[in-house]
Amino acid sequence: MSTQKYSGSCHCGSVKYEIQSEEIRGAMSCNCSICSRRGHLLAFVPEAQFKLLSGGEHLKDYQFAKKRIHHYFCTNCGVAPFGAAQMPDGTPMRSINVRCLEGVDPLKLEIQHYDGRSL
Repeated sequence: MSTQKYSGSCHCGSVKYEIQSEEIRGAMSCNCSICSRRGHLLAFVPEAQFKLLSGGEHLKDYQFAKKRIHHYFCTNCGVAPFGAAQMPDGTPMRSINVRCLEGVDPLKLEIQHYDGRSL
């Protein structure tokens, strides 16, 4: 399958990134304590398909519970455009907040619900 480039950013534009992904047609909505409070809709890409373009100095890392997921947010505007973790097989990956991607309409995505609260 072919991939396309998506551009994303935080609200103030200090943090900018790109991902290479198949067309994003769906996203995951997790009910864990942080995702439900932030209203994230997530898509996932391997680390190799993610490129931070600018603003690394504006990112703050928040971790909680088992500290397996890095929840990054912009220290200027507070928006959390992406996170980092590992797939079950150990492959580094990025969780992308699709609400921060240009040209992606969250209302048109097929939403898969995930019960993260039970973990």
